[in-house]
Amino acid sequence: MLVAWRYRERARSFIQSFDPRAWIMFYGCFLFSTLAFWDVRYLLFFAAIALFVLLTSGVTWNEIRRAVLFIVGFVTIFAFFTFLTGRGGTELYEQEHLIRRLEASFSILGWTPALDITVERAFFGVSQFVRVFSIAIMTILIPYSLNPALYGITFRGLGLPDKIAYAMDLTMRFIPTFSRDFQLTMDAQKARGFELEKISGGLIQQVRKIGPLMVPVTIHAIIGSEDIIDAMDLRAFGIGPRTWLQKLDYKIKDRILIGVGLTILLFSMALSTLGLGNFWVPPQLLVLAGG
Repeated sequence: MLVAWRYRERARSFIQSFDPRAWIMFYGCFLFSTLAFWDVRYLLFFAAIALFVLLTSGVTWNEIRRAVLFIVGFVTIFAFFTFLTGRGGTELYEQEHLIRRLEASFSILGWTPALDITVERAFFGVSQFVRVFSIAIMTILIPYSLNPALYGITFRGLGLPDKIAYAMDLTMRFIPTFSRDFQLTMDAQKARGFELEKISGGLIQQVRKIGPLMVPVTIHAIIGSEDIIDAMDLRAFGIGPRTWLQKLDYKIKDRILIGVGLTILLFSMALSTLGLGNFWVPPQLLVLAGG
């Protein structure tokens, strides 16, 4: 049986007060608008929107704690390694203003490891963190605020064909279903004496030892997909236009939300076309760096 994310109705949720189609369209406008800028001053505007939506979503900290910690950790590590290597921002700036150079006290085959701390690298890391964090927060709220029963009709209402809409429905349910099957398989194998905590040895040996977990889960996923295909074939899915049990109707506030999203997108595209919103560094930092 397919399962979904941990969705529940929330009485005072800003996201759930709108038609899911309107919210998906607003999210799309938000996503492309954010990608149009590298200036942290513009990106802070989108970060403020993301934090507002998060705080008014009704989603509790316990529900998204692991996901938020993972996102913050991943974005931080990603931005930190970008800062260390200096790659990624070289397309946005040509000159770097050195703050300090750190050199190791040892050499490797005549090469001395060194780290150049520049104003551009540091601020590019900050801009990258704000940019990715804003997008990630908006994205993670979707499965917790979108009713699983409306997955298919939502994507169908956005103009997608029935096959693609149903494929999106199955995609949204795949990860939680796979996680449920993996947990059930792991519990069953532990009941049979399989000690997952004592797996040791090299990488190849560890992969071989987790075979009792991965093989049943993979086979179950294949069999489950075959059952879904057979059920769809028996119902003549794809022969002609299908009907949906639920019906969605736009309200005035939904059209306002779509209008706000389109306004932000068009305004962002206009600013980007005019050359505004590119990578920016405070002039005061350049002065301190001697630039």
